[in-house]
Amino acid sequence: QVQLVESGGGLVQPGGSLRLSCVGSGRFFNTYHMGWYRQTPGKQRELVARITSGGKTNYADSVKGRFTISRDNAKNTVYLQMNSLKPEDTAVYYCNSDWDYKRGYWGQGTQVTVSS
Repeated sequence: QVQLVESGGGLVQPGGSLRLSCVGSGRFFNTYHMGWYRQTPGKQRELVARITSGGKTNYADSVKGRFTISRDNAKNTVYLQMNSLKPEDTAVYYCNSDWDYKRGYWGQGTQVTVSS
């Protein structure tokens, strides 16, 4: 299991920005593909952004052009920069490695609320 701790969530107004951070541990962090996911009550958890060990990125259509995923392997950290936030972005956000995702391991997440 890769130990992951998410932070950076909070309450923001529509159109605002937040940067989420995910700090991991383990010798092989730099080898994992990483993703940011989000979930609201009654809805399936969805992948919003992914970055491979080589730095290739992919985004859900709903966030494309607004969110940016990046990683700093020297700090065992993955970031999600969220701009132009909408109320529909309100959710608990989780980061995860592909390794842990396959095994159903999740951290506590961080709450993002977009409201006026």
